[in-house]
Formats: sequence, C-alpha cells, structure tokens
Amino acid sequence: MIRKLAKSIREYKTASLLSPLFVTIEVILECIIPFIIAQLLEVIRTDINMGAIIRYGLLLATMAILSLVTGALAGAFCARASAGFAKNLRKDMYYKIQDFSFENIDKFSTPSLVTRMTTDVTNVQLSYMMIVRLAIRCPIMMIFSFVMAFVMGGYLAFVFVAVIPPLAFALFFIMQKVMPLFHRVFKKYDALNESIQENVKGMRVVKAYVREDFEKQKFDRAAEEVKVDFTRAERLLAWNNPIMQFAFYTVISSILFIGSYLILSSSGSVINVPEVSQLIVYGFQILSSLMMFSMVFAMIAMSGESARRIVEILDEESTLHNPADPVYEVKDGSVDFDDVFFKYSKTAEKFVLSDIDLHIKSGETIGIIGGTGSSKTSLVNLISRLYDVTEGSVKVGGIDVRAYDLDTLRNQVAVVLQKNILFSGTIKENLRWGNPDATDEEMIEACRLAQADEFITRFPDGYDTYIEQGGANVSGGQKQRLCIARALLKKPKILILDDSTSAVDTHTDALIRKAFREYLPDTTKIIIAQRISSVQDADKIIVMESGRINAVGTHEELVKTNAIYREVYESQVKGGSDDE
Repeated sequence: MIRKLAKSIREYKTASLLSPLFVTIEVILECIIPFIIAQLLEVIRTDINMGAIIRYGLLLATMAILSLVTGALAGAFCARASAGFAKNLRKDMYYKIQDFSFENIDKFSTPSLVTRMTTDVTNVQLSYMMIVRLAIRCPIMMIFSFVMAFVMGGYLAFVFVAVIPPLAFALFFIMQKVMPLFHRVFKKYDALNESIQENVKGMRVVKAYVREDFEKQKFDRAAEEVKVDFTRAERLLAWNNPIMQFAFYTVISSILFIGSYLILSSSGSVINVPEVSQLIVYGFQILSSLMMFSMVFAMIAMSGESARRIVEILDEESTLHNPADPVYEVKDGSVDFDDVFFKYSKTAEKFVLSDIDLHIKSGETIGIIGGTGSSKTSLVNLISRLYDVTEGSVKVGGIDVRAYDLDTLRNQVAVVLQKNILFSGTIKENLRWGNPDATDEEMIEACRLAQADEFITRFPDGYDTYIEQGGANVSGGQKQRLCIARALLKKPKILILDDSTSAVDTHTDALIRKAFREYLPDTTKIIIAQRISSVQDADKIIVMESGRINAVGTHEELVKTNAIYREVYESQVKGGSDDE
C-alpha cells in the first residue's frame, strides 16, 4: 500500500527529502542550545566574565536564528511536498476512474468515489505532512535529547528510558482498538454523502412531495451513525494526552527528587543545579516528542483506512481492455448480435439479456419498444462496448466489438442516453463534446437537425449562453435536443437514441426523425422509445420482453401479429397520447 501511494510523490521527492533534512538541522540546534545555556550558567555561577557571557550570548543568538530559519524552511518544503502529493493522488485517482468500465463504476458508488477523492485524500495528505516533518523530528529529537541528557546527567538520564516501554504499549493498545472503528466510520461517511448527494440532486422532487422532514430524518440517522463511531474512536485517542502528561510529570518529579538528592549529597561534584535544570529541559523535549509521536500515530490510524480505500481505487483494473492488435477503422454501421447472453456481474444468477439474435444493416432505422425492465438500454449498451457480452458476440461493421480500439469504436457509435447530461459551460462548449474541432457552421447545422437552433437563437447570448451544472437553466426538451445535436457532431456510423425525445412534443419528434432520414441516410439509427409514433416509420421495430426479443417487424406487421405491440399501440391511439 505504501509503495502504491509513494508513486504519487513524483516531482515532489526533492521537497519531501529537504524537509526532513532541515528538520534534522533544527533538532540538532535545539538540542545543543540547552547544553550551551548550561555552560553559560556555570560560567555565571563560578566566574562572572563579560567576555565569555557575550561570546555565549552571540553563539546562542546565532543558533536560535539558524533554528528559526531551518524550521521555516522545513515547514515550507513540508507544505509543498504534502500538497503536491495530494494533488498527484487526486489526479491519479481521477485518471484511473476515467478508464473504468461501467462494471467498475457499478462496484463503487458515486458518493464513495467522491469521499475517497476528497476526505480520504485530505486525511492521507495530513498524515504525509506529519510523516515528512513530525515523524522525522520526534525520533531524532528523542535520540539527540537523550544523548545530551546522558552527557549532562550521566546515568540519571536513564529515567527517560524507563518510561518509554509502558508508553509504547499504551499507544499500541489504543491503535489496535481504534483502527476497526475508523474502518466502520468511512463506510458510514459514504452513506452520509450519498444521503446529501441524493437530496441535493433531487431537491425539486423533495419539495414537490413535501418530503423535507423525511430527508432530514434520514440525514440525521446517517450523521448520528458517523458520530457514534467517531466518538468511540476519539474517546480512545483522547487517552494519549493524559497518559503522556502522567509520564512527563512522573519523570520530571523523579529527576528533581534524585537530582536534588545528588546535589546535596555530593555538594555539586556529581551534578550541579544548571545541569539538573537543563536535564529537565531535555526531559521536556523527549516527552513532548513522544506526545507529538502519539499525535502522528493517531493521524496515521485515521488515515490508514483512507489510504486503503484510495489504493483500492488505484488497484482496480478496468474490466474492458483494448486487444493486443486493435482495429482502428469501423467499415460501416451494420450491427449483428449472435447468440448473445449478458449479465452485469459474474456472480449474478440471472441473465439480463438472453438468446439475442439480431442483424441490422448499415443505414437502417431501427425502433425498440418494450416495457420497463425489458433490457432495452442493456441491449444498446453492448454496441458501444460499455459492457462486454457474457456469451456470444456483438459485431459492428462485421467485426467483433472486442477487436476494436475502444476510442475508435465509441467515436463511431454516438449514444444519447436516457439521462441527458449537460456540463457547466456555454452551449458551444457542450456541443464540442461531440467534436472538439467543430466549426460554428457545423454546430448550427447539427442544432437545426436536432430542432435546437430555434430556441438557442432566442437566448440573448445565442450559442454563447451559459449552461448551469446539469443543464438546470434549460427545459427537459431543450436539454434532449442539445444532447442529440452533440451526438450528431460526432458524425457517427451508428446513432443510438435511448428514449431521448420523450420530453419533446410529437411534432418536434417527427421533425427530428425526418431530419435523420434526409441528412443521415448512411447512419444506422437505433431509437428506443415509449411512444409508437417515434418508431412507427422505422425499417424494423424490435419488441423486447424480459430481456428477450419477442418480435421483429414493421409497424404494420406488428400491429397485425404481435399482441404486446398492438396493446401498446391501441392504448396510445385511444388515449390520444400521440396528439398531445
């Protein structure tokens, strides 16, 4: 896990090494200063010599300034190293997630991914900052302080050593109890973030159904669960400070008692007052280092679970890979499903799609009708290889989709998904997701085909109109038409509309389909729809039921021969849905 995380240090290795170097210099200076002070006090006690006092004073001032400078440099390099490490870690995670297949993304919930890239990375960053500075400073300070204490106090310095084993045992015991609690806490953080994200995204629905109180209660439960486990962990960690304080005062009391006895019994020949006073300073340095070390351990305990969750993302391998010798050209828009069976995971008991045999010629318009849960979307997701088939094969242009370079295939298969997503930015910036090099004329043409130009030109800023996050400032129908225009700019060989005209009126829907027929004759068009009017002029209509193809035919054929299709058609005609 440490090796995996260390790869994200990269260009910040120099800063990560310079910080401990300056910390070491700072610690050495801090340990020598009490020794010099003891010498100065001895000079004052035995022989007041202004020349010696000035020399010692200048030496102490110089060392104090050097200690200040090296401490500041250590802090600056530490901040640069930890912030840079966190930046690289987020970047590595983000890039990794971009390569995930839908199956990988299904494995991790969206709130969990957000928590890992924010809270977890921040915890690891703080831990790394402490490791680079405090985790280096504390042991060096303890070692040098003990050496200097031994030089000044002789065997009396071993009082400090006696307290270290029980403190180490107490720390180890606390960490053993705390780690499982933090493991639970971060899982509950995911649930808390999920509650927040769900509520914010669905705020309109929450208010429309007056469910604010219910959502508050749900949030309170999630927050309470986080609080309970976090309180238990913090309660255990809170023992660090009193244990350290007890050890500190015990050691100082022991040094004062034994030192006073030695001074009195030997008349200062074994140890004198300045040496005892500076021995107390070294004791303070040793035990304060131990206290800081306990803080580092506490932070590492908390960030250990965060680090594991981050590495879990970095270790995750996409379930979709380019073949060894990929095909970089899609010949045409023909699609063939040969004995296809599909389920979302290997452990799933039931197939989502079963026994799919389907052959679509390039340039055909195909309609897909079926009830909710009939796996219409799952079927078309296999064409652009968002998932791989479990059994059988899907071919595009006569070649198995698994033989194509993924980018090549997906650039030739444009999908307007059921959930239309627009990103914050101008209309032009959103359209250029389809083609980064598209000219203004090409964008206008695509918007005309998608029946979007007429409402865009009514905006004061036209194509430079700013779209809020998620397309919050445009209607559902406008959002759908912009997404269709974006897909058209790809100039694909296959265009898939997954219920993508449900929010537009039937007249606009008819104009969009007419534009497809006239301007995209060679593009294979696959239209998933709930309205019969959206697919009735298709070359073939596929009726899906429970993950199987129930029937294939033209509108006229299916009205006569297929009960499911006829029932849907009659319910819509009698209900007048096509005239609304």
